[in-house]
Amino acid sequence: MQNTLADLAADLVTSGCVRFGEFKLKSGLISPFYLDMRRLVSYPDALRRVARAYAGLLGNLSFDRLVGIPYAALPIGTAVALEMNRPLIYPRREAKEYGTRASIEGVYEPGEVVAIIDDLATTGETKIETIRKLEEAGLVVRDIIVLIDREQGAPDTLGRAGYAFHAVAKIGDLLDAWRDSRAISEAQYNDVRAYLDGSF
Repeated sequence: MQNTLADLAADLVTSGCVRFGEFKLKSGLISPFYLDMRRLVSYPDALRRVARAYAGLLGNLSFDRLVGIPYAALPIGTAVALEMNRPLIYPRREAKEYGTRASIEGVYEPGEVVAIIDDLATTGETKIETIRKLEEAGLVVRDIIVLIDREQGAPDTLGRAGYAFHAVAKIGDLLDAWRDSRAISEAQYNDVRAYLDGSF
């Protein structure tokens, strides 16, 4: 696991999926770092390693299909599906107003168990919205798997709702790896740690 964590930390820096500085978030808050997993599609070797890391967690779970959450997790979900040779479906952000008017793309049957793949988890609230859409279609959700847990409450939120949460890495562990590899300075490390602790 330590090698996987070190490799992931390095891949995120090399691909620019993690950047350090001053970033305004959707919430309006200022963050000393920014995570953008959409960039992984341009780094096939890193994407392949990420898919294998997900597969390592998923290999211990029982499910019929994978679900990728749009949009950042769709290429990741596809890579994982190919790595594991497992079928993938995904919910649309908005149901189509034409053709089949599908709200979920791909082939599935009600009653099947799905494992949800996403890139990040913060509080876990947005995952609940996706889960509801899948359950309304008759699918059974037990597990949610993300690449990075931002350690802001997702395991508790999802656990209280009855779902199991799994993460390839926690942001705090990645932060330690970035400091150890000198990808960030001690000052940057302290800023991000203060932000995660709520004292930034």
